[in-house]
Amino acid sequence: MFVLGVTLRDKKAQQEVYPHVGPIFGWFELFALIALLISGFVLGGYYNLFELLLHPNSTEISDALQKKVILVSILTIATIVHFIIAYKTNGKERTKFENMLSRGSSMLIFFLNLFVMHYAIVLRDIL
Repeated sequence: MFVLGVTLRDKKAQQEVYPHVGPIFGWFELFALIALLISGFVLGGYYNLFELLLHPNSTEISDALQKKVILVSILTIATIVHFIIAYKTNGKERTKFENMLSRGSSMLIFFLNLFVMHYAIVLRDIL
């Protein structure tokens, strides 16, 4: 949705597209986040990463794991904020603050996903 928002410069087009596409994408986003969290817990248990997370030892895997957990935590909070604002204001006029939070969290989610994927690749290569 962030890329769609950046590419659709026409405000009228945005107002026509978002109310229809946004809710569908929002549920997909929520499902993807839940899948990310579940797979993280399953793989963390399988590879005994929780012990390493609770007692970091400054190794490459420990550092990458800590960074990924921090990024996923921020991603989760940003997704919840964006989801609440998007559904509360769908089809309605947003305040400047709601607009700023919604767009800012959307951009943050987009970039955090890239970094989370980076650390997932780093961890996969180490394991």
